[in-house]
Amino acid sequence: MTETTHVRLRKFNTKETYPEQNLDNDLCQAVVAGGVVYLRGQIGQDLDTRESVGIGDVVAQTEQAMSNIKMLLDEAGSRLEDIVKVTIYIIDPRYRGDVYRTVGRWLTGVYPVSTGIVVQALARPEWLVEIDATAVLSER
Repeated sequence: MTETTHVRLRKFNTKETYPEQNLDNDLCQAVVAGGVVYLRGQIGQDLDTRESVGIGDVVAQTEQAMSNIKMLLDEAGSRLEDIVKVTIYIIDPRYRGDVYRTVGRWLTGVYPVSTGIVVQALARPEWLVEIDATAVLSER
């Protein structure tokens, strides 16, 4: 049996991320396993400061989420061009056009599979969109 190594990037505990929610979970922003990069759902939040950005602005939150995805993929040894699947969660179906146009600019020519879901709410009330992505490691 071959031993598989999982690389976990940007580890954190939810006690620090969501202090108001009384949670205690060890998580990370990305896991690289078996040549695949799995990303945590990204939202309108600066990964370094944990501050929400673009409050009330779904396009700004989508831009931040995609910027986070690009940064995490770079850190993991992958790229936007290596994304194979995205799942987009929005809290209002009227956001679909703005969100999909914004994501489309980031992923022009990539052709991932995509799922869109309208949800009642995300983890914080100010978050309007969350984007989950899976990619393969780059053959750079």
